[in-house]
Amino acid sequence: MWWHCTQWAVITPMTDFDEQGRPEPPMDGDELATLSGFLEFQRATLAWKTAGLTAEQLNATTAKSSMTLGGMLKHLVYVEQQWFHVVLHDREPLEPWASVDWKADNDWDWHSAAQDSPEQLIALWQEEVDRSRKAVAEALETGDLGQLAKHAPWRDGRVPSLRWILTHMIEEYSRHNGHADLIREAIDGQVGE
Repeated sequence: MWWHCTQWAVITPMTDFDEQGRPEPPMDGDELATLSGFLEFQRATLAWKTAGLTAEQLNATTAKSSMTLGGMLKHLVYVEQQWFHVVLHDREPLEPWASVDWKADNDWDWHSAAQDSPEQLIALWQEEVDRSRKAVAEALETGDLGQLAKHAPWRDGRVPSLRWILTHMIEEYSRHNGHADLIREAIDGQVGE
């Protein structure tokens, strides 16, 4: 398997893995272990659903949707950076996001993935997930899950807690992993939870 949980394991040791090699969330963990366990499981599910595919397969669509697995990977890179780097720590976006003209293409993350190789997409996603894990660990050095992010992402000034961000990321991956199930099955028949 090409995903790694080593950075996160410092915070939340994971010892049980399912038949796909995904870390099982702890059944009796504290709040952080439970939240991070479910997020790691969802990340590993996306890795499983996109593993071993060619560029053509990563750009395949199903039904009337224009959604692709490659676009999904790149979108989740953006979402990881947005929540853990920009919102949580109030840092400037890194490339490629810093120079994107979102007004010209509001779905640039989805559309631009077609120009990236599978190796580039996987590396980009893995690097961002590692950066996100470090960002959470950094935040936990000085606060708990209830700490508020340093940047207000909503126009009305509301600021989410780290707990909210982790829960949102679980939801984000879960939703897209449902899409990934359908697309992957249409590509090569692979099914599974």
